[in-house]
Amino acid sequence: MADLVRFEVDGPVARLTLDSPHNRNALSTALVEQLHAGFDQAAAHPGVRTVVLDHTGGTFCAGADLSEAAGRDPGDLAVDRAREMTTLLRAILESPLPVIGVIDGHVRAGGLGLVGACDVVVAGPASTFALTEARIGVAPSIISLTLLPKMTARSAGRYFVTGERFGPEEAAAIGLVTLAAEDVQATVAALAAEIAKGSPQGLATSKALTTASILREFDGRAEELTQQSARLFVSDEAREGMLAFLQKRPPNWAG
Repeated sequence: MADLVRFEVDGPVARLTLDSPHNRNALSTALVEQLHAGFDQAAAHPGVRTVVLDHTGGTFCAGADLSEAAGRDPGDLAVDRAREMTTLLRAILESPLPVIGVIDGHVRAGGLGLVGACDVVVAGPASTFALTEARIGVAPSIISLTLLPKMTARSAGRYFVTGERFGPEEAAAIGLVTLAAEDVQATVAALAAEIAKGSPQGLATSKALTTASILREFDGRAEELTQQSARLFVSDEAREGMLAFLQKRPPNWAG
């Protein structure tokens, strides 16, 4: 299997780099599995104090791999694929290591779920964000578990349904990212250095205070939203939406 996620340790920092440029770091089954394994590997490393989630290319993450999703059989396979994402997001939230997201490119749909799961997110000037699920006949079901606790209610009510693009300053203003910065890597390095001053116990317990309420809501709704996501992805409307996107044409909505 190709390496779609690079894992490197530099002192107290483990860096996970999404490295699947051929599909704009889309959330294929393989990438999700490798990313989950990377977080486990980082947590098991005794010297690591923080995880930096980075990306190659001009796209942090394009969301679901639509070419894979459009070709999957309905039923249990769709549920399994949805559950892969639910499990990954929970793993990020419950990791004892603070996670810093590095965004200096485009983020779409499911990719925003990763952003919401990170503890600190730095967005560079090239960053753009959009929740485009409704445009292909689905919804941000699973990723709402990490986005709704972070975004303002008014911004979620807007961007969940409009699919509009917005930039790093707006993302910071609505709580999706921590801050917008001109020099992303320098800012991330400074934050990682500050985090590295903490003890393993101090960092893990301090992070848990910030994620406890998110995890309670997550566990209460995860299965319901996993099932909802799977149903939407195998619907006729979503199949048309995904095919239209892949074929670069307007969708033909039956409704």
